[in-house]
Amino acid sequence: MKKTFIKTKNVKRFVALMDELQKLPPNIPKLALVYGAHGLGKSQTIQWWADKNDSVYVRATQGMTSRWLLSEIAEELGEEPYWHTQETFELIENYLRQNPKIIIVDEIDYLIEKHTVETLRDLHDKTTCPIVLVGMGSADKKLARYPHLVDRLYKALKFEQFNSEDITEILQQITDLEFTPDAINYLATRTNQFRQLVKLINKIEKLSETNKIDEIDEYTLKGLLNERQSIKALQKVG
Repeated sequence: MKKTFIKTKNVKRFVALMDELQKLPPNIPKLALVYGAHGLGKSQTIQWWADKNDSVYVRATQGMTSRWLLSEIAEELGEEPYWHTQETFELIENYLRQNPKIIIVDEIDYLIEKHTVETLRDLHDKTTCPIVLVGMGSADKKLARYPHLVDRLYKALKFEQFNSEDITEILQQITDLEFTPDAINYLATRTNQFRQLVKLINKIEKLSETNKIDEIDEYTLKGLLNERQSIKALQKVG
């Protein structure tokens, strides 16, 4: 399997959003929400983008307080956080006023539960820096409890489940195996999550190499993915 970052439709939409945020005029709110079910590549996409751009990436955890969150942001900026929350907030504010950066906070569902997410709204208001909130599939509904924050959202981007077109693009980028259209359609019924798809492709590659198969159609694929029927299917192909 080829090791490459795959620019799916979700990735391209995310990149477009980040470009938009950075080009907005000062008077436009620059909070954004990126959300979707697990396994769709949100965290991988965000980390890939953060590594390629001058930004701050923080991953929230369970029980994270405002002080903890601000300390993480300060450290990402290369600064030493203070003991008092207000002093750390002012440290970050002053830094970002002089050196604006986009801030990405993953797993914000934890911050919503603790009401810590309002700290990010305050930081946005004070610095006008873009802040991207990344959460799970119901993050948009959870955020509805904070109307003052929702009012500042420039855009909400939902990571969608993969369709046959997405799976075709992923296959072309990470494997040399040839898949027929009916095999791709069958794969789409088996999984629409990136992590599961990669595991399936890895399994298919190993079984295909063992059985000297270069092209995968639906019948062969069903055999490869169902060990109880694989011998019968492979014999028929042979």
